[in-house]
Amino acid sequence: MNAQTIDDPDGPDHPDNDDGDAAPPLLPLGVTVEVADSQSHLAVDPALIDRLVRDVLAGEGVHWATISVALVDDAAIHALNRRFLNHDWPTDVITFPLSEGDEPVLAGELVVSAEMAAATARAAGVAPWDELALYLVHGLLHLLGFDDSADDDRQVMRRREEEVLSRLGLTNTFPASAVAESGARERARARWTV
Repeated sequence: MNAQTIDDPDGPDHPDNDDGDAAPPLLPLGVTVEVADSQSHLAVDPALIDRLVRDVLAGEGVHWATISVALVDDAAIHALNRRFLNHDWPTDVITFPLSEGDEPVLAGELVVSAEMAAATARAAGVAPWDELALYLVHGLLHLLGFDDSADDDRQVMRRREEEVLSRLGLTNTFPASAVAESGARERARARWTV
């Protein structure tokens, strides 16, 4: 775990500092990113995921967060998608918010199918890391309150994904992967489900 810390937890930037006499409750300092990798379809350096999560959150103005990323295969994400969202298919990313919007520390878990990222990247002719990065950005934006259930919201979210990926120097693979998809089953798998 690579936790970024601040030397003075009672400093002016700490989210619990109320300038009162009582010591503030302890909160995670900075951004904490934990990565678990239980799949064998795509070799991924956890440090790249850590850096991406930190860069996305910093770019969105979030400086206090605890984020867990689980890289899984299609079977694992399919089971989670069925259990928690009542969707009987594998998907790319599922986001589990663990904090409310008014809490000072953003907390959440992203479950990402690295198997789907590898297969989609291969079909679309794009880099697997770029496809995986798109899934991570998409999940993080959901944690930040973006929604894609309605057409207007989906367009706003797609634009934001493009802006974030561009800012980070990454390729937005969504247009390429959308073209590569064929058949109703594949289109259902490409839908963002959170």
